[in-house]
Amino acid sequence: MLFVGKREPQQRDLVTRPYGRFFHLPRLLAAAGDVVEAHLVSHKRSPETTVAHEGVRWSTLNPKLGLPRMLRELDARARAFRPDWIVGMSDAWYGWLAHRLAQRTGARLAVDAYDNYEAYMPWNVPLHFAWRRSLRAADVVTAAGPQLAELLQRSRRHGQREVDIVPMAADPAFVPHDRLASRAALGLPVDAPLVGYMGGWAANRGTDVLLDAFRRVRAQRPDARLVLTGRPPAHALTVEGVHALGYVDDAQLPVALSALDVACVITTHSAFGRYSYPAKLCEAMACGVPVVATSTDPVRWMLRDDMRFLAPPDDGETIAHDIVANLGLGRIAYPALASWEDSAARLRASLVAVSG
Repeated sequence: MLFVGKREPQQRDLVTRPYGRFFHLPRLLAAAGDVVEAHLVSHKRSPETTVAHEGVRWSTLNPKLGLPRMLRELDARARAFRPDWIVGMSDAWYGWLAHRLAQRTGARLAVDAYDNYEAYMPWNVPLHFAWRRSLRAADVVTAAGPQLAELLQRSRRHGQREVDIVPMAADPAFVPHDRLASRAALGLPVDAPLVGYMGGWAANRGTDVLLDAFRRVRAQRPDARLVLTGRPPAHALTVEGVHALGYVDDAQLPVALSALDVACVITTHSAFGRYSYPAKLCEAMACGVPVVATSTDPVRWMLRDDMRFLAPPDDGETIAHDIVANLGLGRIAYPALASWEDSAARLRASLVAVSG
């Protein structure tokens, strides 16, 4: 199997900081006995390298040499490997690229999606057409959840194989840590109610509603603190009670989650949010942290419609109410979560169903 994708999806370098479906699906297919390579293109133009890790040969390319030369190099590598399957992952470009390589090598084509990629660059109509052609050409298409699967199925021809579901999961490092020890390790208040948000801050996610909700929480619980990681906008840092951790080392992310009384997962009913299955929700659930999540259809599916954890998008009042209600819940035993082992087994079953 040959996986092709972006080297730095979600701002993390898969060579130096392996994580998520982009790393664990190839790794676990290799662990099942398949011969697996992954060719990754660096949009940040990182130096090219080849490494063997967890049974997978990871090769990277730098597009600074020019697109024609890079494509010729990919063609040569794919022909030398002679894959039975080529799997496009990480965004729409790699559906197109996997389709191209499958045509040149005679391999079967699989396309995996975890978001509605057409929402990333709505203006790039030629790429959208190429993406849809790859979906029609694919022998197997997989999606992170049923809403996205239904969307992708609309681009398939009548009678083609249904899109299969390969869910998002938390990486193995996300396990509960002691709450007080976690707070001490990060310099957080030991006895204050801590509400946290650890996702990206973007207009298409409706994130600013969190600030409105937190002000309402503070009206009832003046001792509450809002813990933010990464690079939130300047106006978020001026809100009273906000505690900014900055960028947290990967190994400390489970600790940061475990320090919280409530983790917030914010998105909205946009072309992006209607098909988004937040990894941060998987991670909070794996750490047993109570969540308050905006109730888009994918999030409702992930939380199995448990209304304790769901609030309408863009509704600061209800989000605040649910945060206050969940502050005293303690550790949560969520229903059995999908693991990357489960998801890799689903992907492999889909491929085997087609190729035998």
